[in-house]
Amino acid sequence: MTDPAQMPVVGMAGGGQLARMTQQAAIGLGVSLRVLAGSADDSAARVCADVRVGDDSSLDDLRAFAKGCDVVTFDHEHVPEAHIRDLEASGVPCRPGPDALRHAQDKLVMRRRLGEIGAPVPAYSHVPPSAPPAFLESFAREHGWPLVLKAVRGGYDGKGVWVLEGLGREEADLVGRLTGQGVDLLVEEHVAFRRELAALVARSPHGQGAAYPVVETVQEDGICVEVIAPAPGLDGDLAAEAQRLALDIADRLGVAGLLAVELFETDRGLLVNELAMRPHNSGHWTIEGARTSQFEQHLRAVLDLPLGSTEPTAPYTVMANVLGGDDPALYPRYLHVMAHDPGVKVHFYGKGVRPGRKIGHVTALGSDPDEVRERARHAADYLRWGPAMGPAARDETKEDAS
Repeated sequence: MTDPAQMPVVGMAGGGQLARMTQQAAIGLGVSLRVLAGSADDSAARVCADVRVGDDSSLDDLRAFAKGCDVVTFDHEHVPEAHIRDLEASGVPCRPGPDALRHAQDKLVMRRRLGEIGAPVPAYSHVPPSAPPAFLESFAREHGWPLVLKAVRGGYDGKGVWVLEGLGREEADLVGRLTGQGVDLLVEEHVAFRRELAALVARSPHGQGAAYPVVETVQEDGICVEVIAPAPGLDGDLAAEAQRLALDIADRLGVAGLLAVELFETDRGLLVNELAMRPHNSGHWTIEGARTSQFEQHLRAVLDLPLGSTEPTAPYTVMANVLGGDDPALYPRYLHVMAHDPGVKVHFYGKGVRPGRKIGHVTALGSDPDEVRERARHAADYLRWGPAMGPAARDETKEDAS
C-alpha cells in the first residue's frame, strides 16, 4: 500500500452486477473497491466511487487501472490470460492468478486438468476442426445421442452450448458454421442427471479454505432461475463429498478467491459440469442467508484475510433471479412485493429491462423449503410480469421472453 494508514485497494475488472454487489461488501469491510467498467452506465459504475472506464481486453487500459491497486480480481472470466500475466510480471498480484483462471476460461483445459487430478467429469473429447461430423457420429456410437456441443471459450448462461439430438442436415449445418467461424468445440455425453447442484468454496493464498452448504440450482433455457440452500433432501455424505471435491479442486488448481463448482447429481455419483472463479449466481443467497456473504468472502480471500463463517442464518434460503419482462416499469410492482411479503429481500442490478435479461434477484428465508420457494417464486414472477402473469402463464410464454 502507498500509505500505511490507508485501507487496501482492490481492483475488480468488469463492471457488472457481481462488482456492484462486491462494492456493498467492500463498504462494510472498509476496503476501497476500484472497478474497471466498460461504460459509466454499467451496473457497478452506477454505485462505485472509484470507477475507471475502459476495455478490460486492452492491456493499456488494464495497466492504467491496476496502478495503485493492492490486488486485482475479476467479475468475469474473459480478461485475456496474457494480460493477467503481464500485470503479475509488473508486480500487481492477480487473484485468481492466470494459471488458475485459465481453467475457467478454457473448457478443454479444465476437463483435461480435472481428469488428471481424478475429479469426476462427463465423457468428453475435443472436436477436430478437420472432420467434425464424422467425429461426432463416432463419439455418439460410443456414448449415445443426444450429445452436448460446447464452445471451448466464451460461453455462459446457455450461450455457446448446443444439444444435438442427431446429425441431420440442420445439425451438420450448425457444426459447419461454427467450425467455419473458427469456433473451437468440445463434445460431451448428455448426462442423465437427477438435479444440478453447486458447491461454493473460498481459498486464500496461504491455503485457508471455507465451504458453503451445497445448493440445488434450477435452470431454464440454460439460465439459472432459482437456487435452494441447502439442497433439499441431499444425503449428508454426498453433500460432504461435494464440499471436499470443491475444496480439493480449489487447492489443486491454486485458486485464490471464490470457486463455484457446478455439479450433476447422477445415479453414478457426482460429475463436475463447470467451474467459475469469482462470485457466482449460485451464491447470491449468501447475502441474507449466510453469516458471511460470498462477496465479502471473495474480498477476504483475495486480500489473504482470515475467511468468514459460512454458517447459514436460516434453515432454508431460496434465491430466485428476476428476469426482464415486456414492461420496464418495475417500481409499482416493487411496492406490491414489499407489501405482500415484508420478509422477501429484493436486489436490483441497475440494468435496463430487456425480456429474459437478469435484472435482479429476490431472496426468501424460512424453515419450510416448499413455502420459502413459493415466496421467492411469487416475488420474482410478480416483478417480471405483474398481476396479469402468474407461474402458469410464465411457463407458456417463457420461450418468447427469453
